[in-house]
Amino acid sequence: MLRKAKQEEIEFVVCAGDLTQFGRNLRYMLRQFNDLEKKFYLIPGNHENDKMLDEVLSDYPNCLNFNHQALEIGDYSFLGYGGGGFSVGDPEFRKIARVWYGRLKDRKIVLVTHGPPFGTKVDFVDNRHIGNKDFRSFIERINPKLVICGHIHEMAGVIDKIGETKVINPGWEGMVVELK
Repeated sequence: MLRKAKQEEIEFVVCAGDLTQFGRNLRYMLRQFNDLEKKFYLIPGNHENDKMLDEVLSDYPNCLNFNHQALEIGDYSFLGYGGGGFSVGDPEFRKIARVWYGRLKDRKIVLVTHGPPFGTKVDFVDNRHIGNKDFRSFIERINPKLVICGHIHEMAGVIDKIGETKVINPGWEGMVVELK
């Protein structure tokens, strides 16, 4: 992912969590992305948490945790919801999603979650779907332009759709995405 992020035409980087192996080498990883002098927007995966990130991010001004937040980047609202990854339902997400829907329903949306939405190619492991049904309901309701998720390492590089919404798991290597 770092190699792709170094390309001149890449404006910023988004990470859907699991940047580290349970926090090991967190400062090293953040320094690598910070030194690109491009914004590096991330949410925690189940290998990190907000506290771990918040303790060190002040040392890396180009790196920003946007967990449970909406960021305005150009014409898009990026919605971040990290952590966990193993729940089929998430009452905390439903609460935040209601606020986002009320405020941002007319914006172009990119939803970034650590866990995948339910019933897609990106959440299919061991012959069953293990994604989050609340994420899927929100996607079906708000129709984001793009969903970026992670968590299921076996599904790295997989792309699917929910209606007109593209759903991707960029994995460790990352993906270059052009938003129009």
